[in-house]
Parts: sequence; structure tokens; C-alpha cells
Amino acid sequence: MPSLSVIKVLVKELLSKPQVGRTNEPSLVMDDPQQVREYTQAGLEGGVMAPVYLFHCAQVCQVICPGDRILDLACGPANQLAQIARLNPDCEFVGLDLSPEMLGKARELASSQQLSNITFAEGSITDLGAYGDGSFDAVMSTMALHHLPDVTALNQTFKEAARVLKQNGGLYLADFGRLKRKDSIDYFAYQYQDRQPPLFTIDYLNSLHAAFSLEDFRTACRQSFGDRANVLSTWCVPFMVVTKTQPRRELPAELVKSLRNLRDALPDYHKTDLADMLAFFSMGGVPAKVLR
Repeated sequence: MPSLSVIKVLVKELLSKPQVGRTNEPSLVMDDPQQVREYTQAGLEGGVMAPVYLFHCAQVCQVICPGDRILDLACGPANQLAQIARLNPDCEFVGLDLSPEMLGKARELASSQQLSNITFAEGSITDLGAYGDGSFDAVMSTMALHHLPDVTALNQTFKEAARVLKQNGGLYLADFGRLKRKDSIDYFAYQYQDRQPPLFTIDYLNSLHAAFSLEDFRTACRQSFGDRANVLSTWCVPFMVVTKTQPRRELPAELVKSLRNLRDALPDYHKTDLADMLAFFSMGGVPAKVLR
């Protein structure tokens, strides 16, 4: 059951008319060394983003299959990518990012975990010209699309993702959705400020202000993927939005066990956050039964 404070925010958000427009992040490419360090720290498996990454990890695992080649758009320091790659050693992953600083952290993480099934490349997610049509079995991205400068760039990213994805491939693109009220944005950005690095809190705030609207995602999906994918969000309020294909497999027992072990290892306050995500996404049409 979500806390009373969260429920109050959601009710006000639901009943309000749009008030907040989209504001680009101060820097569209995160390359400040301290900012990168704090973002990386928050995304570690014990960090404040742990329940978010675990939820998305379970979702991505359902749209990829053994032997797949998967492209991660804007992989950042690869906290999410490393978790997925570790659980799917029979897949080949390519992490793409525009920030050399981020890619440096990503390579360090992959090396420290001895992950040989990830390669990294520097480049823009709006231009995947280095990759041929249908060259990937799956395309993923988590919590990164808000870095794009405008809706044109979002549409171009979706167009390129559709081009490099095989016809029956898997897709999972997750990001924040734009909230209506400044108070709602402030609430979520500062909700766990005592658990996260100060620069991460500011980055989180900027990310929520830079989020695209639910309709922006629906338009981009419709133009590039047609009925191959659906846009879904957290129930009631689109705090998070996912663009995804249907699951391509039933997860094997060993993988389910590994995901549940990661769930069980979370501290109690992260388990509460995960339970909230599971509830709101499930009511929005994105269940994750393997984590229940």
C-alpha cells in the first residue's frame, strides 16, 4: 500500500490541469566527472535506483531470448545493462552512449564483473547509422530518453530503433513521464534525498522537468512501430512510461530464482518502493509476476 503522502500527491496530480511545460536538462550529455560518479553511485545495486532497475531488468528479460544481440540506447554507466547481461550470459549486448565519461564508468563496471558479453560504443541514439537494418534482436533503454533535446529527437530515436530492430524483435524503452504539477516533481525528486548523493537529487529534479509527455511517447511509437509495440504507464499518473513489445518467452526457473534473490536482498525500504512500482505498473498493464 503506497504511503499517504504519495497518495495525496497522486490525487492532486490526477485532478490538476497541466501546469508544467518541458524544460531541457542543463546539460544534455552528462560528462561532469563528479555528476557521473554520483549518478553511478545511485545506480549501484544497493543504491537508491535499485528497485527501479530490478523492475526494468525483469521486464527486459522477458523480451530477449538466448542468443539475441541487444542494443542498449544511452547505457550510461551500465548499472542496468550489467545486471541484465549478468543474468543473460547467452546474449550479446552493445551499450551505446554519447558521454565518454559514462562509457569509462561502464567499461570499469563490466570489467569488474568479468562480463564478456558486453561491448560499448560512443554515439548518439538519434543516429544509429553504424548499424544496419534489422541488425538487433532487441532494443532497450532505461531512464535515458529525457536527455534528448526535443520531440523531434525523440521521434528520430524511435525511428532509428525501429530500423535496427528485427521485425519480430523485442523492445523495451522506459523513462519518466511528464507530471502536471511542480509540487509533484519536487516531491518525487526530494523524497529520498537523505539516501542519495546531492548532485543525484538535482539531476533527478532536472530529469523530471525534462520528461516527455505520455502523448509524445504514443505519437513516437505509433509513427515508428505501428502495432508492433504498445505505450503503457504507471496507473492513474504516468510517472513512468514504457514502450514495449509483448514478452517473447517464459522465463526459465533459474532466471526467475535469480531475480527473486535480487529482490530478497533489497533492504526493507527498497522492497516497499518495489512493491509500489509493481502495484502501479501492474494496474497500468505492465505486470511483473516474477518479482511478486
